[in-house]
Amino acid sequence: MQQDNFTCQNLGPFPETGAVAWQSPSNIALVKYWGKKPVQLPANASISFTLNNCYTATKLSFEKSDKRSVCVFVDGEENPSFLKKIETFFARIESYCPYVKNYAFKIETENTFPHSSGIASSASGFSALALCVLSIERKASDMSEDTFYKKASFLSRLGSGSVCRSVYGPMGVWGGHEDYKGSSNDFAIPYDDVHDVFKSYQDTILLVDKGEKKVSSTLGHDLMNDHPFAENRFAQAKDHMLELQKILKDGNILDFNRLVEKEALTLHAMMMTSDPYFMLFKPNTLSIIHKVWEKRESDKIPFTITLDAGANVHLLYPAEFKQLALQFIQDELIAYCQNEQYICDEVGNGPLLKMEHYA
Repeated sequence: MQQDNFTCQNLGPFPETGAVAWQSPSNIALVKYWGKKPVQLPANASISFTLNNCYTATKLSFEKSDKRSVCVFVDGEENPSFLKKIETFFARIESYCPYVKNYAFKIETENTFPHSSGIASSASGFSALALCVLSIERKASDMSEDTFYKKASFLSRLGSGSVCRSVYGPMGVWGGHEDYKGSSNDFAIPYDDVHDVFKSYQDTILLVDKGEKKVSSTLGHDLMNDHPFAENRFAQAKDHMLELQKILKDGNILDFNRLVEKEALTLHAMMMTSDPYFMLFKPNTLSIIHKVWEKRESDKIPFTITLDAGANVHLLYPAEFKQLALQFIQDELIAYCQNEQYICDEVGNGPLLKMEHYA
């Protein structure tokens, strides 16, 4: 599907006023996307687990108006700091959703996890907002469910790249790849050709640093434009996408661990070798990684780690090892977590519509 196909078609009257609320999850990439082209197009394909407990809940109230206006409330308090990103998002989607010019919007949003700390809060946030906006259009059209989610993925990408994968569960693929049928740079596609062991995979997020990242992901992506190792990295990601496809289908956990950790460390290696270089690891990040490796070797338990663009560590493992993992965290890892905090999560099924009302 080309971008032109996402423009409004076959529309009836739009509601004068109303409210819609969606809950949309974050995701954790297994093969990472790092580097992008205008506008919000990936330099390489990526694939992620959709999470279940780390989500953004967003309510969008709207009323017909001569021109668009937006106010944003975060955790119950008005917060204008997000307005610039949201206005940019509305400007980008206006040609596909021209009706957004004619509403006064009130956005009320809250996360179940720390914002801007490397757990892809932008992914859950913009996907929830895109789903809310598109629900208004669906009310005035005969849009199919498949088209609804595909366009929601397309729109949400214009807010933040990796967000488009959050529209689908248990996994999402973003970026054109010849071995993933229907994959596209414009939107994500659902992916479920996986062994049962991966459909209930656990992700316990060890909160090493809940503060905002010192270097934004946007800057990090831009630094890939002139990165000396960029082309090799993109080729590696392409190969890993193909390799992971077989691993996911066969349920090979040991090969999964090897590939996922290589991807996580490569992501941070790209940061540490860019110009200017930067490092998002904290000392406790490295301590946790080494503890996990030692435990895996000594007890033969298939724990593995991955990281997003931040200091927090995602401990991944099959559901059957959950109690062992939680005991391991209490005994050996919690001391490295900020305020001894961590989040228990697992692979989920995607966004949930919580409420809609139109008048």
